[in-house]
Amino acid sequence: MGTALEVRGLGKKYGAITVVDGVDFRLARGECVGVVGPNGAGKSTLFNLLDGSVVPDRGTVMLGGRDVTSTMQYQRARLGLGRAFQIPRPFVGISVADNVLAGVMHGARLQGASARRRAAEILEMVGLADRHDRLAGSLPLLDRKRLELARAVSVGSEVLLLDEIAGGLTEQEVFVVVEIVRALKRDRGVIWIEHIAHALMAVADRIMVLHFGKKIADGEPVSVMNSALVQEIYLGSPVDGVT
Repeated sequence: MGTALEVRGLGKKYGAITVVDGVDFRLARGECVGVVGPNGAGKSTLFNLLDGSVVPDRGTVMLGGRDVTSTMQYQRARLGLGRAFQIPRPFVGISVADNVLAGVMHGARLQGASARRRAAEILEMVGLADRHDRLAGSLPLLDRKRLELARAVSVGSEVLLLDEIAGGLTEQEVFVVVEIVRALKRDRGVIWIEHIAHALMAVADRIMVLHFGKKIADGEPVSVMNSALVQEIYLGSPVDGVT
């Protein structure tokens, strides 16, 4: 379905500490890549580099074939990069519909009836159509997560960055989020950082593992998660055959 995002040799240091170290990967439209790794592996910094909130020291970020390495965060959003956070960040004093409409108008740059139609379509996608007039600040956690996904999509996203979006939910609620992400990835590329392994395994086409800022594995989910190297990282002790 074509390349949605390509990263080449991406690197970031803070003083003497390298937090992202020469990371390369491609993301296709219609594909979900899960990103895992222990705390401090560089996952959040990688997302910050991708969305433009942090400037890389080296490397290239290509969005839809366009070099966006030097573009600002809002410019990347307008070019089709949306991000959803573990802790939702809605405009709490306005309605659910107006939260999404703001993204549609300022990110996707639609106006009038076209903007309202698109906002309604997005709310339908995430299961919030019947809550469109609720104040965002009054929503329970699952619905706030749904709204966070809707806001990320509203900018016209070709690529979605999902930052532990299932965190804090019950098992049943996690299943709801999994189904939404599965539907969203049909038309765009998705990169998902998640500690809830079974949620990631249900949607991801590939798993990429970061460790001390380096990409140490990238492949079919079951094979990657069952590999001796990944088991060593998560168990914290050497596994036979790993060097």
